[in-house]
Amino acid sequence: MNAEKVAHLLLRAGVAFAFLYPPLNALVDPNSWIGYFPAFVKGYVPDAILLHAFGVVEVGIALWILSGWRIFWPSLIAAAMLLGIVMFNPSNFQVLFRDISIAAMALALVMLSWSNGRAGFAGETKT
Repeated sequence: MNAEKVAHLLLRAGVAFAFLYPPLNALVDPNSWIGYFPAFVKGYVPDAILLHAFGVVEVGIALWILSGWRIFWPSLIAAAMLLGIVMFNPSNFQVLFRDISIAAMALALVMLSWSNGRAGFAGETKT
């Protein structure tokens, strides 16, 4: 494996881990995670359902990123989710500052897929 492929794999594994840990940990400690949801999304469904439904989305994003298939899209979604979490929780910045670094990793994957023609736009043939 050349250095670029290893770097790409490390970026994917790092971002995926950041999306796998919270939903798995929320199974045993949901109270540590529910507070990161902004107030405007809470109250429509029970907190446990909201938390675990979001967890399913996180696991889906993580597995998609790990697969490397059309990496542009899950990486862009991951970056947006991470930046949204930081923006809607400014009082928790002492903890969430790390999400900016992970979002930068996701954006690096976006840029790499764009420059390598693996963005997954209609009509593309590269994988």
